[in-house]
Amino acid sequence: MKRLIITFFLIHAFAFCGFCQNNNYSFPTYKVGIFAPIYLDSAFSGNDYRYTTQFPRFSFSGLEFIHGAQVALDSMLVYHANIEASFVDTKSNVFDSLIEAGKYNNFDLIIGSVKDNDFTQLTNLAFKRNIPFVSVTYPNDGGTTDNPFLIIMNSTLRAHCEGIFSYILQTHNAENIILASQPGIQEDKVRSYIHAANTPDGSSLLNYKPLIIDDDYTVIKKYLDSTKLNIIIGGSLDPDFAAELTKQLYAVKNTYNIKLIGMPNWEGFFKKANPKLKDFPVYFTSPFYVDPENLYLQVLQGAYQQRYKINPSEIAMKGFEAVYMFVKLLATHPYDFISQLNNPPHEVLAEYNFKPAFLSPASKMPDYFENKHLYILKVENGAIQLAN
Repeated sequence: MKRLIITFFLIHAFAFCGFCQNNNYSFPTYKVGIFAPIYLDSAFSGNDYRYTTQFPRFSFSGLEFIHGAQVALDSMLVYHANIEASFVDTKSNVFDSLIEAGKYNNFDLIIGSVKDNDFTQLTNLAFKRNIPFVSVTYPNDGGTTDNPFLIIMNSTLRAHCEGIFSYILQTHNAENIILASQPGIQEDKVRSYIHAANTPDGSSLLNYKPLIIDDDYTVIKKYLDSTKLNIIIGGSLDPDFAAELTKQLYAVKNTYNIKLIGMPNWEGFFKKANPKLKDFPVYFTSPFYVDPENLYLQVLQGAYQQRYKINPSEIAMKGFEAVYMFVKLLATHPYDFISQLNNPPHEVLAEYNFKPAFLSPASKMPDYFENKHLYILKVENGAIQLAN
């Protein structure tokens, strides 16, 4: 084992980071591409920086991901392997042409915080070149099918609905269960995912009441039972729906025993303490939770404070974690990487459980691999914590 050495330079608007172990070439070298939207070409006019002393907000997310990845590469020890890591700006003016020219064809691993067209391009590259692609932050499969090289860390809406259903089935199956939603395409998907989870072999596992709310949210009161715990699944990602449904349930919390479980994006709606919702927890699922005492988190926080004088954001944590986990896994299992997804050399910040996703019963190969480990969290009085 040797010390990793890091250097930087820019080529065609992407940053290249070469890692070698004191140039010890007796070990194999594995090439890793780390992709994120940094918008370098938008920040510069020729050699002139457009934003004087500040940095454009549209670059924050990509930069934080890259910063977290850099800390991971600096702090990890890799045995019997050389790692050559390239940081690629997916919003570079030449990104599309470099993809077409095969610039990234020789990577052994792709790690990305990307979405939409960038996600599609990297998914296609992974499939064509048999390169594992770890999608870290995008909670979507982008319509991907038959691609066993795609690995989704940030669980899809389907997985969240399955997780919510599993949680209720195991802990509250005899309660008064209501699936409340509104008309809409996204809401139709939620209802279909819950229905599919409830009828794996055609018969129902849970007896729940579907409720579609148009404008009159007070209708929810007609479905509540004063003799039981009322489990309400908020089946919509719409923040207005989330706020109004919660308001109606909070108004009757002293009359009815209520447990409200929202969609994964409800976390953002209730992070800040709302005096109107005092002592009323809202539950949700999340693939990402970090124990404040986690040792890897302390390593990241210390390095981040030293370099940037701030604490790392959640996306910086995800960049750190993904690079630490999967670069080490590549170095340890370069020839059976996919089969070892649930056996990384180290658990870093959160727990993961990757399962093959078969979107059709006729599928002969996994459509992709997806993290199915979800935490049940709750927001109460502005604080987020693990649910009991």
